[in-house]
Amino acid sequence: MSTPHKPLVILRPDPHPVERVFRPDTLARLHDLFTVVEPDSEYAFDRALPDAFAVVGQPDLPAERLARAGELRALLNIEGNFFPNVDYDGCFRRGVHVLGCGPAYAQAVAEYALGLALDLARGISREDRAFRAGRERYVSEGTADSVLLRGADIGLIGFGNLGRSLFPLLAPFRPTLRVYDPWLPPAVLREQGLVPATLDETLARSTFVFVLATVTDDSRRLLGERELALLPDGARLVLVSRAPVVDFPALLARVAEGRLLAGIDVWPDEPVAADEPARSLEGLVLSAHRAGGIPDAFLSIGDMVVDDLTLLARGLPPARMQAAARELVGRYRNRPVV
Repeated sequence: MSTPHKPLVILRPDPHPVERVFRPDTLARLHDLFTVVEPDSEYAFDRALPDAFAVVGQPDLPAERLARAGELRALLNIEGNFFPNVDYDGCFRRGVHVLGCGPAYAQAVAEYALGLALDLARGISREDRAFRAGRERYVSEGTADSVLLRGADIGLIGFGNLGRSLFPLLAPFRPTLRVYDPWLPPAVLREQGLVPATLDETLARSTFVFVLATVTDDSRRLLGERELALLPDGARLVLVSRAPVVDFPALLARVAEGRLLAGIDVWPDEPVAADEPARSLEGLVLSAHRAGGIPDAFLSIGDMVVDDLTLLARGLPPARMQAAARELVGRYRNRPVV
């Protein structure tokens, strides 16, 4: 199905429509360089698979299906999560590049996380609501619980794509940055001027905590009742990675007690139920999973895909998307995000 000079690419970008991810000129470049097939059924996908140089998307690729993809060189995930619907070990054994688009979202999420932290530091959205309701408090009356990011003790839970993107945004505030990340040796953090710390130390010594970790069996409910109790009174917690990392009932209980302020962008169940107690709980900044999925981020994915496919077609390694680590890709427990 492909021509000698145009390798075949299966484009199946679910859950995204093609136009959300590819600019018109980027899509035109993809079609110019490759034979592009957009299958409209499993039958059409299976027909194209034996000749496919690359698959863009994350369709089911168990071992028996992958075995029919004799020409496959790359699987490019543009959803943002690695689901257990792919024979990843088979991909690695065959030298198939497994690539993810996480870096495309990281900058957007990092900027949003900083915005939530500034809101929590100064009560911006809270006082906006009060003003609209005729309950505004002027000058020091409305700033009694305000704090500065400058020079603050800040903890990062996880230092992957999100942490690495947030780090330079926090640097101008000259904070003390403690990091808990069991997947990194302390030397990696120290080389960047960060303070490696245990989870307990990171929580107990931080005024601001950014929860940036992905979900694995080990990190599920990483922040439970015991861990949240370690936070100093008046601490600010920003949750922008994955909801299952935090014990939500314990988190909401601590906020309700007035011991903690939190900005939450991800939820255990989405959409959030209409009667969710968090909706009326003071001390929270609420957000409907909107930190990363902005147009600039989506469109950068298409650029990354075409750039890396072009390199692979030339016999060069990919340079823009994130290569999945064989040791880690099977550990993720993230759920689909639309």
